[in-house]
Amino acid sequence: MPQADLLAAIGPLLAAGAIEVLEWSFDMSWGGLELPALVTQLLAEYSQRDQLLGHGVSYSLLSATGDHEYWLDCLAAECEEYRYRHISEHFGWMTAGRFARSAPLPLPLLPETLALGRSRLQRLAQVAQKPLGLENLAFAFGLRDVQEQGNFLEQLLAPINGFLLLDLHNLYCQIHNFQQSASHLLDSYPLQRVRELHISGGSWSPYLNRQIRRDTHDGAVPEEVFELLGLAIDRCPNLEVVILERMGNTLGTAPEQQKFQADYWRMQQIIDAAWSSAAPNLMMEVG
Repeated sequence: MPQADLLAAIGPLLAAGAIEVLEWSFDMSWGGLELPALVTQLLAEYSQRDQLLGHGVSYSLLSATGDHEYWLDCLAAECEEYRYRHISEHFGWMTAGRFARSAPLPLPLLPETLALGRSRLQRLAQVAQKPLGLENLAFAFGLRDVQEQGNFLEQLLAPINGFLLLDLHNLYCQIHNFQQSASHLLDSYPLQRVRELHISGGSWSPYLNRQIRRDTHDGAVPEEVFELLGLAIDRCPNLEVVILERMGNTLGTAPEQQKFQADYWRMQQIIDAAWSSAAPNLMMEVG
């Protein structure tokens, strides 16, 4: 993210040489946003090292309508400017007609939605010419969405041999909101496809007589997500990268920035403990 507070928060981590890979949500800058010099410097540096990941937000894979070709044209230009190790996008949809944008939303697994998603992924793969992955959703309209998402992702990714970007806070939202077993829900995903993990914090919102968990990326990482990280590392044999996510403009105070840094070091400790003798290729990263 290009905001000053996040750049300040990662400064000590960069100075310590702790961030091995950066992930850039590239389509956030396609609207003419002028990027700070530090951001362009970091993108160029990590690109040259082959340690830069591209993460899209607004392709809207399962939207029936939308300017997908314009998005792909922008991606082609992006991939000419920077060398990305891989490209990822979100499962689901976020635009429809006059409904311009929202958080990514689910669709049921039907022959029509599967065919649409596969077609869109094929076009994306043709343009990216990089390993291509999809991120799981936090949002679900009902238990069916939760239970079938792993299977849906597997059927979308199989034709292109794509990878799964498994967001553990998104998983935590569904575990809490739908009273699911963490181990059982984790195993419902194609874990052999996991190349990348996300962890983050979020927030709570009242709903009827209870609290629901939302993936807002504006808080510290919950203990439950750190526990999921340990579980996931053990079950994802092809994992390469773990990302700590945080929205810009949510780290305005020194204590918030210090807690973000503490979460990063806690993430590293969990990875080191789990991978000390098993996976020398795992990289630490911030997105």
